[in-house]
Amino acid sequence: QVQLVESGGGLVQAGGSLRLSCVVFGNIFSINPMGWYRQAPGKQRELVATITSNGSTNYADSVKGRFTISRDNAKNTVSLQMNSLKPEDAAVYYCSGVRTDWTGKESHYWGQGTQVTVSS
Repeated sequence: QVQLVESGGGLVQAGGSLRLSCVVFGNIFSINPMGWYRQAPGKQRELVATITSNGSTNYADSVKGRFTISRDNAKNTVSLQMNSLKPEDAAVYYCSGVRTDWTGKESHYWGQGTQVTVSS
């Protein structure tokens, strides 16, 4: 069983920074990749960034150069450092992970979400 718990959301002024953290309860080594998604009101959930177990990263074009995803397997955590925040970054941010079993079946896990609000 895997549980993801996010923290670190809040209110920040445009141009400011926030750091989101996601603690994985379970075996983080079996979760690959892990990532962050976000969903703004009235919009679909979208990918923000992903990171594999060997550290390979992928970012949405809208956050490249501003956001950094990192993973600490020893601490069972995945973090998202968000700099130069813009009002359009405001959303509920979700930690996610995918586990693939020996048959190739994928299980997707989601955290409960953390609100990020950016004031202009």
